Amino acid sequence: MAGDTVAAYERDPRLCELDVEVVAAGEEGGRPWARLSDTVLYPEGGGQPADRGWLGEVAVEDVQKRGGEVFHYLAAAVSPGPAQVRLDWARRLDHMQQHTAQHLLSALAADRFGWETTSFHLGAQTCDVELAASELPAAKVAELEEQIAAEVRAARPVKTRRVAPEALADLAVRSRGLPAGHTGNVRLVEIAGIDLNTCGGTHLASTAEIECLKLLGSEAMRGGVRLYWVAGGRVRARLAAHEARNEALRRALECGDDELPAVAAAKVAALHESERGRRRLLERLADAEAARLLAAAAAGARFVDLHLEDADGALVQRVASAFAAQPGAAMALITAQSGGAAFFSLAAQDAAGVDLKTVGARAASALAGRGGGSGRIFQGKAGNLAQRAALVEELGAEPA
Repeated sequence: MAGDTVAAYERDPRLCELDVEVVAAGEEGGRPWARLSDTVLYPEGGGQPADRGWLGEVAVEDVQKRGGEVFHYLAAAVSPGPAQVRLDWARRLDHMQQHTAQHLLSALAADRFGWETTSFHLGAQTCDVELAASELPAAKVAELEEQIAAEVRAARPVKTRRVAPEALADLAVRSRGLPAGHTGNVRLVEIAGIDLNTCGGTHLASTAEIECLKLLGSEAMRGGVRLYWVAGGRVRARLAAHEARNEALRRALECGDDELPAVAAAKVAALHESERGRRRLLERLADAEAARLLAAAAAGARFVDLHLEDADGALVQRVASAFAAQPGAAMALITAQSGGAAFFSLAAQDAAGVDLKTVGARAASALAGRGGGSGRIFQGKAGNLAQRAALVEELGAEPA
């Protein structure tokens, strides 16, 4: 497609298929590409993602514009010649709704609240604009949403046209500037009575087609504020997802929508208290097991071992520290497992006479893990405990 030709996606953004010629084909970085005599697929630009579609039966996975030419990146190679290019209309309509909504949002935010837009991002799930504002008071954000809704109901026409660059000075154009290297006429998008902006994207014919817009929240960002939102079909999809989650929560918590936050908070608080109680019991168990190991060592055992189920590394360390702190000549191996994680520790008393670093490295290797330590404790994470019994037998057979 010649660089100075207005493409079909601009001439008629609702055109979904077009008979074309594949004028060139090749490969770039392992990706097949094709250039066409014309295209209904919008190439990425101006904050709007590229369209998707098909060239014949081959999926178009990306569309990019370089040097005035539109490159269609394909799932498989094609040959030059006649073909039909088809548009993924659902994706295009979504992008048109989000992009047109952004023009309306940015115009109202600037004109009625003094919040100029500095950037726009059309994401897969949500969209956002960055606004030149120190903060967005909640009351004004709510007012902005109401004003957007009013302009959606007003069904203001949205039209595009091209003008010569020198004509821009006489027009009330809202723009952050033209792309670097731009030549030729400038494309304008106008929301009647609201906004006139330079833009190369695809847009709706009326603000009514936006359907609705919901502001989702904001966060401070680079000296301004990032405002998140969804429009059109995304609002309905988001509401459907919320309703599905609420239904699942109503069944799980056995309460109505209005009670969900309080009931969930109470359940979480009870769970935390239960976990604290469980932790206290585990610590008592660890202390009791440490006392048992110390009793065995005091009775003359040179090597003792312990395994704790549903316990973590902190409890292993608690037992190891209690054991190593008491005088004696014994060494202990303590292991634990919780979910998919496993832990180990070697603890030596003051007169054990073992090179704990060397023995610890052997234990880590046997347990497919890694660890380290100094003094009388060597500890770490185990890959698995499949060889624990063999390690216990080996360490238990060490000479006194």
